[in-house]
Amino acid sequence: MQVGVPRLDTLCYSQTSLRIFPKTTLRKYSKLESMPLVNDQQEEEMKSQFVYQRRVAFAETDMAGIAHFSNYYRFMEEAEHAYYRSLGLSIMHTRDDGVVIGWPRVNAQCQYLAPARYDRVLSIHVNIERLGAKSISWRMDIFDGTQKLAVGRMKTACCLCQEGGKLESILIAAPFSDSFEESPFL
Repeated sequence: MQVGVPRLDTLCYSQTSLRIFPKTTLRKYSKLESMPLVNDQQEEEMKSQFVYQRRVAFAETDMAGIAHFSNYYRFMEEAEHAYYRSLGLSIMHTRDDGVVIGWPRVNAQCQYLAPARYDRVLSIHVNIERLGAKSISWRMDIFDGTQKLAVGRMKTACCLCQEGGKLESILIAAPFSDSFEESPFL
């Protein structure tokens, strides 16, 4: 399986190891060890800008050991935050003048294909589907091994978070504009 690497150093996980890709590997691909063998179609579907792994916790499941549907949105948000951190960014950025830039969701959806089960390690493949002037459209493919469990999409808007909770959408500016790009895998 091959995983695309964002522009800055990032963490990519396999089932047995953590690998850090330095800036010198930018725009290149690296094979992860210990991943199950996949066919060409599965490999093509599993390419992404960033991969985040997490284990399904007992508290996230019902009595049958199946993750509640609402947790998929949390899984996607965790993966999005991990992606920001891999680029040295935060979902909440305080500018030098003290104003906070945030990324509230303006749309979220998830198509469920198969259940996520207790104690299974999920791989959430993060891709930027569209990078707009003021917003980002994300695509998150959630896998258990090679089985795709869900396809999620979120749209986030770049906003100034002002006192009193008022949000004002703004053009995506540095440091975000310097770090994000649309996925070449979609």
